[in-house]
This record gives sequence, structure tokens and C-alpha cells, in this order.
Amino acid sequence: YPWDKSSLKSMPVDLQQFEKLDAYALKVNVKNSIEELVKALLKQARTDLEKVRAIWMWICHHIEYDVVGYHNKSQLSSKPIDVLQTGKSICEGYAGLFEQMCSIAGIQCMKLSGYSKGYGYKMGQTFTGDSDHAWNAVYLDGRWHLLDSTWGSGGVDDSFTKFTFRYNEFYFLTHPALFINNHFPDNSNWQLLKPTLTLKDFENNMLHNSNFYMLGLLTAHPETAVIHTVNGKASVSVDCRSATLFTFKLKGTDEHGLMTLKKHGMKLDIYPQKTGSHKLQIFAKPSKASEEVYNCVLEYVVECKSVDKAMRFPKDLHQPVGPSWFTERQGFLRPSHPNPIIHTNDGRCSVTFTLGKDISVLASLHSDNSSLTEDMRRRHIMQIHRGNQIELKIHLPHAGNFVLKIYAKKKSDSGNYDYIFNYLITCLNTEVKWPAFPQSYSKWAEDYEILEPLSGLLPANRNVQFKLKMHGIAKVLVQAENTYPLTQSRGYWEGTCNTSGCREVFVMVHENANHSFYSHVLKYEVETQ
Repeated sequence: YPWDKSSLKSMPVDLQQFEKLDAYALKVNVKNSIEELVKALLKQARTDLEKVRAIWMWICHHIEYDVVGYHNKSQLSSKPIDVLQTGKSICEGYAGLFEQMCSIAGIQCMKLSGYSKGYGYKMGQTFTGDSDHAWNAVYLDGRWHLLDSTWGSGGVDDSFTKFTFRYNEFYFLTHPALFINNHFPDNSNWQLLKPTLTLKDFENNMLHNSNFYMLGLLTAHPETAVIHTVNGKASVSVDCRSATLFTFKLKGTDEHGLMTLKKHGMKLDIYPQKTGSHKLQIFAKPSKASEEVYNCVLEYVVECKSVDKAMRFPKDLHQPVGPSWFTERQGFLRPSHPNPIIHTNDGRCSVTFTLGKDISVLASLHSDNSSLTEDMRRRHIMQIHRGNQIELKIHLPHAGNFVLKIYAKKKSDSGNYDYIFNYLITCLNTEVKWPAFPQSYSKWAEDYEILEPLSGLLPANRNVQFKLKMHGIAKVLVQAENTYPLTQSRGYWEGTCNTSGCREVFVMVHENANHSFYSHVLKYEVETQ
């Protein structure tokens, strides 16, 4: 102890080599005597390990947990032959039957008892009085190994009225440093650990259920079940072997946190918006999993003394936040801002990526206290493309917390844009009040660029300088009350226009010198007098 992260088992086990044996053991159907049952199971088993495996497989798939007997122990027999014939028992009976079957097979086996963090366990609770669970140790290859066939066979529902067979490989020859997580034997020698843990250690240690390890997760911080906030904040991180997706719930919602995915895990900062005790659950699933199901892998209690009101996040913020291996897979490479939060003092920021092939991007800005229409939300963001680089230039309409949402689709797809990820943008400067960018029309090509004027709102009665980067066109005009041509030099179209006497200014292009037809590409508003 602590676990060296090498293997989930206490000896090398190749599960593929067991496939035939497992399938055989499941089919054995002998109920009249334990001796006959063991004899039948051992027909296909040569080594001691194979014998133990066959016995384990049979018990895990044929004995169900007796929820009725658990509530009414006087009616219950844990004698191995009764367990075999009724096909049901509680942990005591599972462990007793296992011990007797091993003994018939000529394998040393012990029945152990102790405390467990199983059904009904409450985080942070203490353990007193009699032991509440039983399991086994078997002697293989010169060492003792631990297993729990009760927990290997399945689980009971929350109301403890129904048992469901659900085989769990985790509890077969579990590494002792992992077994101690939820099994504390009466005799500490049977922890099979150096150093042994005290009951206090066992009570305080974080409960990692088997999902945690089966999903390839390695460690979680903090390692205690109760976390106290410091200045309204608590942090949790998880390390894992391979790309894993995470979600969380604090008191049933994911609004009050900021979760970022890391290559080998995740980091979560929690900012509860109420004082008191809150349950925090963390869920995970492998990135390759097709189904939507996340498994609960960790539970904490967060004790919150004070609330940090400044860290109240917009409703539209979606977890996880910021770029990650996941957004890279979607074609957003080399982000200029690797962190989930972008702070801006003057209300402006610019986010760049290298884009994968054939990707079209859509971005929008959201905030809780904003009256912006859908269209204006997009117009506070300007996309600039240079080769395979995209820049998102953002001018905030006011101070506060904003969500920058980024969507994408394949250019070759006609369908909708898919949501990819989001950033949190914060601005505390109450002076900030940027107008939207000019409105662009469909003829404004992706790789065109506005150098000036960037503001979609022009001053009245002024000469305004225009500088636009456009290619493949014959003529550019700016139409205010009068029409002003722009001249081309070194790839830019430049010139001035006067805004007197008009409310709107349009930029128009002639795609072909022989046509008299102009297309609108940009529209500016003019300030009222």
C-alpha cells in the first residue's frame, strides 16, 4: 500500500485464456450435492487457478442475493448445502459455499469477515459493533489472494428489495491495495498489506467503487471523502490511463463548477452558491463508448462555509469548459487559449486555432443579463480565416460573464452545425460597451478580412477610412448618401466615405467588370445625431 497502479489483480491473469473454462462452468447444472458439483466443474480445470476460477464463475452466476432473508435472518440458513439447493443466500452463505467447494477441490481457502462499504454505506460514517460482510482468501502460487463472490455476482437496488445478476470481474483476485478500499477485515493480517491500514484510515479514505478502476481511472484528489471549500472554492482532479469523458453533479446540477478535460484525466473547480453540505458526484465513460451512459465513479461531500458570488456562471455554460483532446479530435488544433477562462480588461479578445480539413465554424456569445438577439450574439464575434488558421475576434457589448460557444460541421455536409465546446469570457470593466461588427452577407467570402472600420456603428458626419482585404473582384463601392469607390493596392481595397445624411452604409462589389450588377457584402449603421 499504496497501490502501484500496475494491475487490478494480485496475480497475472489472462481473461482470454479463461473464456472456454468460464463458458463451461456457467453451463454446469448440479444441485443435489456439493461434491458432485465440484467434480463436474473440475473436469475442465487443470491448475489451481483454473479450479478457483471455475468455482468462482459458477457461484457468481448461480447464487442470488437473498434480499428477503437479509431482512428476516431467523428464516435463513447459510449452510453450504442449503445455499446450493435454494440458489440464494447472503454474503455469509456465498463465502461459506466458496470455502467448502475449494476444500473439496483441494485448495486452501479461508472465510473472512469484517466491515464493508457496500449497500447503505454513508460517506464519512464510522464502523462499530459486529462485522457486516464476509468474503474469501485463497492460496495460489505460494501466496494468499482475496475475492468477494457476493459482490462479483451482482447488486441490489436502492430499496434493497430486488437483486440483479450483474457479473463484476473486479472482485476476483483483487489487488489488496484496492480491496482495502471497501473491505476492512476483523483481523488486519488479512488486509495482506504492508503497512496495514487502521480502521480510522479506512473510514476516512475515499470510496472508489469498482467502476472507478474498471474504467482505467488511477487516482483521485483529494483522497478524503469530505472537502472543505476555501474562499468558496473546492477542487477535485482525476488521473486516468486513457482518454475518458467526465461529467459531474453538485446537488444534482452541473451549473456551479468549471470542469476541464486533460489528456490523462480531468480537473474540476466547484463554487457552490449556497453554504452547507453538498453532495458531489463524478461520472465517467470511455471516450470510445458508443452509448451515452456515464457511470458514477466518485462521491464527495463538499462543506461550504462561504459563497464566492463572483463565480456565478452563466446558465449557458456547458461542461466541460475550454479546449482539450476532445476538441482536437473535432479538428480544433493549437488553441491560442488552452485555459477555460479568458479574462479581458478592455472587453476585447481574440481566439485562434489551426483548423482540420473541411471544417466550417459558427460561434455565438451568451450571457445571463443580456438583451441581445440571436443575430446580435453572433455579430459580436468576427471570423477571420488565413489559410488553415481561424481567428475569432470578440468585442463584448458590456461587462460581465459571457459564454463563447463554438459549433462546427464539415463543409461538405449540408446538415446542421454540431456543438463542440465553449469558453468562459469574463470582463469586470463596467466602462466596456463595444458595438457589434458590421453585418456581412452571403457574398462576403470566408477569407475576406476587414481591417477598418471594425465597428458596425459609424460616427455621423465624418470621413471614415475603409481598408478591406478581398480578392477575385473587379470593383468595390461604398454607398452612403453618395457612392465612393475604393482603390486596390497590394491586395487591399482602400478609400474614404462620408457618413453625412445617411443612416446606413453598404459595401458593394462588382464581381466582373463586364457586369453592371453589384452584390452587397457588408452593412454598417450610422449613429443618429
